[in-house]
Amino acid sequence: MSEQIRDKIVTICNEKIDKKGQGVQVSFYAFFTNKNNDPVNLMKVARWWIEEHQLNHFEKATKILNMMELLDFSRTK
Repeated sequence: MSEQIRDKIVTICNEKIDKKGQGVQVSFYAFFTNKNNDPVNLMKVARWWIEEHQLNHFEKATKILNMMELLDFSRTK
């Protein structure tokens, strides 16, 4: 997962929390448009969500935010 995608996930989770509260849940589809215009990144996030972390289809946005904070991009630079 790229830093750009991580930043987008953080922004969207924060927006949803601001609008609907701490209990709001998100799916990895929430980070992409319905037009499937970014299939490569969609699959990267889907693999991260489903294969690497075995998350449910919907998870609390606060949980996803915490997971984003733990991502270490220094290893790939």
